Amino acid sequence: MAELAPQLLSGNEAIALASLDAGVTLGVGYPGTPSTEILENLSRIGGPAQWAPNEKVALEVGIGVAYAGGRALVTMKHVGINVAADPLFTVAYTGVSGALVLISADDPGMHSSQNEQDNRRYAVAAGVPMIEPSDSQEAYDFMREAFELSELFNITVLFRLTTRVCHSKSIVRSRPKAPAVPKYERDVKGRVMIPGYARPAHKRMREKLKQIADSKLMDRLTSEYGDPKSRKGIITSGVTFQHVIESSPDARILKLGLTYPLPLERVRDFVNSVDSCLVIEEGDPCLEEAFKLVDIPVLGKPEEFRFGELTVDRVQQIISGDYREAPPTPPGKPPKLCARCPHRVAFSILSRLDCIVAGDIGCYTLGVMAPFEAMDTCVCMGASIGVGLGLRHALPEEEARRVVSVIGDSTFAHTGVNGLVDMAYNPPSTGHLVLILDNETTAMTGTQEHPGTGRKLDHSPTRRMDFEAVCKAVGVDQVHTLDPTEDVQAYEKLIKDSLDSGELVVIIARKPCILTERRIAKAQAEAEAAECLAEQPND
Repeated sequence: MAELAPQLLSGNEAIALASLDAGVTLGVGYPGTPSTEILENLSRIGGPAQWAPNEKVALEVGIGVAYAGGRALVTMKHVGINVAADPLFTVAYTGVSGALVLISADDPGMHSSQNEQDNRRYAVAAGVPMIEPSDSQEAYDFMREAFELSELFNITVLFRLTTRVCHSKSIVRSRPKAPAVPKYERDVKGRVMIPGYARPAHKRMREKLKQIADSKLMDRLTSEYGDPKSRKGIITSGVTFQHVIESSPDARILKLGLTYPLPLERVRDFVNSVDSCLVIEEGDPCLEEAFKLVDIPVLGKPEEFRFGELTVDRVQQIISGDYREAPPTPPGKPPKLCARCPHRVAFSILSRLDCIVAGDIGCYTLGVMAPFEAMDTCVCMGASIGVGLGLRHALPEEEARRVVSVIGDSTFAHTGVNGLVDMAYNPPSTGHLVLILDNETTAMTGTQEHPGTGRKLDHSPTRRMDFEAVCKAVGVDQVHTLDPTEDVQAYEKLIKDSLDSGELVVIIARKPCILTERRIAKAQAEAEAAECLAEQPND
């Protein structure tokens, strides 16, 4: 089809457009910066998109779509891959009938994350190819290649973005395509991973990787830039290429778009054609280690450049060998809970009661900041309940009775339910208290919907997860729901009495986030109007 007029798009917007133009059957994921806008934009431009309760479920839904012969896009931030790792490692064996592209949006520098893990490691560990774009046009083009690669080799493709690629904008030229029509074909030996079927599946997966390494795709995703006569070589990938081309245009630069499996012979030829070759990569020394493992003589960056994002200045330091410590960045304004945030009440009370607070991931994590300083742990999504239970089991009774688990509504739906099941199944002798701070949105990532809001990704109505019923269903008898701002003294008394009771208690503090009040009111009014219209008799 004809190329459309160019657009100025972020990497996330380019991914959404490429997926639509590639005829994606379904986009599914869990919101997490810097990946969130991909599905939001896919929905906005008319594509099929939905939020899942967590990343594991999102990938499993995507696997089902790809088993049916459709094209599936699954999105999440880097730590979400940890949650989705179980199905990822197995679908690498089973393969797919259609296409399955899994986005890993990494966050070097931890702008909005609890770690800066380098998910290139997952491609090697799981045994799936990984593609990395360096700007929005490549995000579009490489995404189209990812769907084709997945479909051609019946394999899951990991598509790694980083914060700068996700959010930076550049010109994109697009090419729409007619969508594929899903069709199911039964393949029990290929899809049911009992040991007898999994062993040959593992061999098939390794053979696919060899075929990919020898395919023409390598030529399309591997490029040379800079001065072709230069004897100074640099190998790079992803957004780091943009810094390298600006820092050292006089060098010969080999840019890798497919970073697993690697075009090792082309890399070897490139390294042999220059006097010295430096590998510049953001995060872990994945490329450097892979090259040295097969005796390709390259140089890498010093250990201190493993942390945080690379910039033009930092890349120039690596190239020049000037490793003097950069002047400290002026401190910014620390984040804090909004002035009218209903969570503030909870943390004021927990601080006054000198509680030991096992916290979780969300905007309420800011309860650790002054003036509250009312959070003692924060590990990962859904960990607050399990960590709180561990503290209860281990601490002397007097201290154990001070332990409270605090979790948000989206996080409770994500992975908090499992911890609650354990709380009822293995109750501590002192009981336990869980506070579900329900502001009826996924506030930290931009007020996205989740199963507890009763609204889909596009804010249209759907069934709502009943937190109270879920808590009672798993065996928690004491479940209380309140507006945290209505009667603060009664709220504090309920928390204190619950801690003193020695029983299992869940308190659901429910009040909409102030950022979503108008949107929720509008959605409710529209739903009520539609219901009234449906009840009108036909003439």
